[in-house]
Amino acid sequence: MRNANRCLPHAANRLSLCRLARSRIPVGAMSTTLHPFRSLLLALTLSGLAWEAPRALAAEANIVRVWPEYRTAESFVRIGEYFGGQERAPELIVRTRPDQRNGYYFLTRVQTTAALRGAMLSLEYFAPGDEVARVRFFPVDLPAGSRAILAGLTGADWPDAKTAPTAWRVRLLGPDGSELAREQSFLWALPTAPAPEQGAERPAPAA
Repeated sequence: MRNANRCLPHAANRLSLCRLARSRIPVGAMSTTLHPFRSLLLALTLSGLAWEAPRALAAEANIVRVWPEYRTAESFVRIGEYFGGQERAPELIVRTRPDQRNGYYFLTRVQTTAALRGAMLSLEYFAPGDEVARVRFFPVDLPAGSRAILAGLTGADWPDAKTAPTAWRVRLLGPDGSELAREQSFLWALPTAPAPEQGAERPAPAA
């Protein structure tokens, strides 16, 4: 009689517990039957996150503008260098010949949605008299946001200040070599523009 009173519906939330006590089914046994469903739900959730993660982390980029111009070595000198300091500039400077500053430069402003490490700036161009395009690659690490890159054809790689390229194209390549953005001159878009010279492929990453 005393056990029966325990199962009187004194409160609605006790009714299910009374039925469970009468059936003598261990509570742990019922909870374990839910584990496979929870595992399945967790697996589906994690697989969805794994699918979305690369898409969310993939960087989008565009080249805002390219300013090509010849620059002398003196134009890079800052007062700090007269006191033994190193070259400092607001742009990321990359040169075909790092020890020489005279040359033709392509000031390229890049906008990226995420940081890019191990990226590559590809510069294709025709110098006067060229029948085949030349190509140079510049390794760059870019932060998220806006960044200016000053890519120079310096020293013996450019003849003089009076010479300008007849056509050019700048491309930003991701760490896997895929093209993220490009900008080109008007003459590059002409159908008569030849392809880059054979063998001028993206260099393999350093070990």
